[in-house]
Amino acid sequence: MSYAQAGVDTEAGERAVTLMRSAIAGATRPEVVGDFGGFAGLFDISAFKTMDKPLLATSTDGVGTKIDVARRMDIHDTVGIDLVAMVVDDLVVCGAEPLFMTDYIAVGKVHPERVASIVTGIARGCELAGCALVGGETAEHPGLLGDDDYDIAGAGTGVVEASKLLGPGRVVVGDVAIAMASSGLHSNGYSLARHVAFNIAKLDVHDHVADFGRTLGEELLEPTRIYSKDLLTFIKAVEVHSISHITGGGIAANVARVMPADLALDLDRSTWTPQAIFAWLQAQGNVTQSEAEKTFNMGIGMLAFVPASAAQLAIVALQVCGVEAWVCGEVRERLANELGDAPAKGGNGGAVTLVGNYK
Repeated sequence: MSYAQAGVDTEAGERAVTLMRSAIAGATRPEVVGDFGGFAGLFDISAFKTMDKPLLATSTDGVGTKIDVARRMDIHDTVGIDLVAMVVDDLVVCGAEPLFMTDYIAVGKVHPERVASIVTGIARGCELAGCALVGGETAEHPGLLGDDDYDIAGAGTGVVEASKLLGPGRVVVGDVAIAMASSGLHSNGYSLARHVAFNIAKLDVHDHVADFGRTLGEELLEPTRIYSKDLLTFIKAVEVHSISHITGGGIAANVARVMPADLALDLDRSTWTPQAIFAWLQAQGNVTQSEAEKTFNMGIGMLAFVPASAAQLAIVALQVCGVEAWVCGEVRERLANELGDAPAKGGNGGAVTLVGNYK
């Protein structure tokens, strides 16, 4: 017996590395030390020694069952962009600049071109985010995963000056909520979205859907927007108190986690129109509005709290960066026993209630 006969093809793994090398070369920063391929990625942190109290921020994530759509479409680079977005956009909400990422790809069988396509997407995402891809791992798991199965995960590190750290403690009564448009589903709620699309509507990814003006697969594979560069510019231009990344759990639970426990927000649905994918999923799957709002981002990818006096400046600053933004509510004191639509994701936080009807 040999390792290859047991199902692990190390030569295929090396071919994948060769194919991805050029893409990785573009996802770098001046602080990266050494070439790709070492046991560990090296990053020269001394460039940030001018900070009074630098804090390292870290985040890890995956893209969930969106990978099933990528497999059905046989398009694998866009989930790489999704992976970066889910990691770096979690870093930037505390004010941290994303510095570098590593990735992990688990496969049942190494298909070199597919692995290279995934990593090419990750590298592209890192370029969009302004961070470096300093290393990764591709693990072949024969007998545990099917030949066509794979999953991806990533971890990122950023840095922020302690005095500029954003968070719930900065939010006060009278602050306004600035919503930022998502690019679609992003990378959350796909277990429900896939069930509705494939099992209830019984569509194929190549079926054209008039509501989207493109195929179902193209709509579902729309990459998650990477906000990190734009938000770093935004934070420098405007007094920002806290930012929420609207991911799994929906709007209310994620916004509540960046508010103090004694404050509340009535988030006005009438200030925006969710993209067609959300109404389509609700209609096709008979998904209630409350269930949809607990599962999907409903058209808001990020939400920031700023002083009321800075609201217009905030919208203009984001629009200059190409980010559609609008005021969707104002912070007030929380009433006794007020719960909001959902408890803050991950623990203590404020009360957020969605009110009104979508535009």
